Amino acid sequence: MWYRCIRQFSSYITKMLPEVVFVLGAPGAGKGTQCSLISKEFGFVHLSAGDLLREERQRPGSEYGEMIEEKIRNGEIVPVEVTCSLIHKAIQNSGQTRFLIDGFPRNKDNLEGWERVMSDKTKLLFVLFFECSRDICTERCLKRGAAGSGRSDDNMESLKKRFNTYINDTMPIINYYDKQGLVRRINAEVAPEEVFKDVKNLYNNLPKVES
Repeated sequence: MWYRCIRQFSSYITKMLPEVVFVLGAPGAGKGTQCSLISKEFGFVHLSAGDLLREERQRPGSEYGEMIEEKIRNGEIVPVEVTCSLIHKAIQNSGQTRFLIDGFPRNKDNLEGWERVMSDKTKLLFVLFFECSRDICTERCLKRGAAGSGRSDDNMESLKKRFNTYINDTMPIINYYDKQGLVRRINAEVAPEEVFKDVKNLYNNLPKVES
């Protein structure tokens, strides 16, 4: 009897865990655009690891702000525990139950840190992977930069480095989750509205959140 109660309690706790979707893809694949559409249509909260770090760096009195600034200035990676801490805090403060985590995990360190710090605090639904060729992604980023995106990395020199990082560091993460059957691939080479049709088909098949 007691064993059944423990199992039922464990199942209840699992259902209570915030549900997350990792959103990955090459620079220019359209992750941000699709995350905005998913948020509006399905109510998932969009969390960008990069945005959270930038916000924390600028927050007055931040315990991490000076360290984040120093790491970025020296071209170093912010400790993954800090990134996970900011993601966890954003999840808790939102009061919501389902989240898109955009651009994370990007590398092995991110993955190991997440599994060490956050795997028992969240439930991973799947990895949403936007597939798009390097040529198309490069064209989109350069066009975005020419239109005044304000992003200092929307230029050819930076893009070469970003794509190398994506191929060498992020693709192994996608392959890792693919072996677990958790990757959902979306063709991102077509227009955003066409991409979102495929995304909607995927999300419409998700179980509804119990109120």
